[in-house]
Amino acid sequence: MKIRTFGLAALSAVLLSGAAYATDVKIGVMNDRSGIYSDITGEGSVIAAQMAAEDFKAGDKGINVTIVSADHQNKPDVGSNIARQWYDTEGVDVIADVPTSSVALAINDITREKNKIFLNSGAATSDLTGSKCSPNTAHWTYDTWQLAHGTGSAMVANGGKTWFFLTADYAFGHALERDVSAVVKAAGGEVVGSVKTPFPGTDFSSFLLQAQASGAQVIGLANAGGDTINSMKQAAEFGITQGGQSIAGLLVFINDVHSLGLQVAQGLVLTEAFYWDLNDGTRAWSARFEEKTGKKPSMIQAGVYSAVTHYLKAVEAVGDKDSAKVMAKMKEMPTDDPLFGKGALRVDGRKIHDSYLFRVKKPDQSKGEWDLYETVATIPADKAFRPLADGGCPLVK
Repeated sequence: MKIRTFGLAALSAVLLSGAAYATDVKIGVMNDRSGIYSDITGEGSVIAAQMAAEDFKAGDKGINVTIVSADHQNKPDVGSNIARQWYDTEGVDVIADVPTSSVALAINDITREKNKIFLNSGAATSDLTGSKCSPNTAHWTYDTWQLAHGTGSAMVANGGKTWFFLTADYAFGHALERDVSAVVKAAGGEVVGSVKTPFPGTDFSSFLLQAQASGAQVIGLANAGGDTINSMKQAAEFGITQGGQSIAGLLVFINDVHSLGLQVAQGLVLTEAFYWDLNDGTRAWSARFEEKTGKKPSMIQAGVYSAVTHYLKAVEAVGDKDSAKVMAKMKEMPTDDPLFGKGALRVDGRKIHDSYLFRVKKPDQSKGEWDLYETVATIPADKAFRPLADGGCPLVK
């Protein structure tokens, strides 16, 4: 296990500017730092957390912030061991990010057991605010219900009535296929088949050939990161879209589109909760992020910034870092930051904010390296995420 510690010296001043208390906060950013999700999370998420602490001027408010990081390697056992070590012996108060739903579900349970706080931006499974909801977990940024009702609904509305899924064989892929299938069937469509693919994977050719042979109008990719990139590249090699079938990337990030290139990705419809070029606030922050990383932020990295910012606001308001008090304050206060605008954290732990349906630009429409999306629709916060009463969360009265 590799852990890097970032002591934020600039944030260590206490009792400045009239601050009446001093609180030491330790945040652990856990994610994939070496595998297929490292581009959309990884070091960029650590930098996003640092930027949140710096922009909040935590030191001036009597809050000492230390940030540590570790690579969970997309393995629940590795992630669980890190979490227990952080909580039991290293004084970590909060774990942030955690892509890979199987790892996130494990961290969700451990965080509740240890009465700490989990700010999840990276994982997608909607079970985190459904049957597995916890009073200690906040699920930021996006989830499988949101993706299904954004991209899935758009594809069905455009005539994609029959579907075949390529599904990453772990909790995230299963949840995404489940949620999209429900949308397809509710609209009168049909799922004609699916195949579970190894995670992570490199060769999707046999699975794509099964999907092609099914005759389904839409091939749904219930995967992410490097798996999505490889699937789409191989689908292009087989000429699947030229044969009349559509590819639905059910979880696609700007980093994936950048890697694929517009020649391959053009016309792809996708759902995201953040895009660097939405407004002046997102552009300014993303320019700073790019200076530090060499690339624009993913929505996961933006979500880490937003979640850590709101957590620090709650610590300041409460006057200490007691988990129950801080989570109660986080749910009481509206969320508001330059990346996601105004929103709220619900009782089930779901952070709600606007989401967006984007279409990938054609090469001749793009004016720069990261000018990749055009906005098809804005999905308002109250429509973007699953209704509170429908998730089966025991916290909902």
